[in-house]
Amino acid sequence: MKALFWSAVINGVVAVPLMVVIILLASRRSVMGPHVSSRSTVLLGWIATAVMGLAAILMFVLR
Repeated sequence: MKALFWSAVINGVVAVPLMVVIILLASRRSVMGPHVSSRSTVLLGWIATAVMGLAAILMFVLR
């Protein structure tokens, strides 16, 4: 159980920088061509990334 818990914690922390990279790549026309993400999708991605980042920070601060 401890291993499952800590793997979930690590996954949540590592997901934030991965989401940043994915959003940056998905919003570049030079990478995605005609399949570039819309502004609303990019905005939702940044909001989700901010929420996950805040949750990760609060997890360590409020421990």
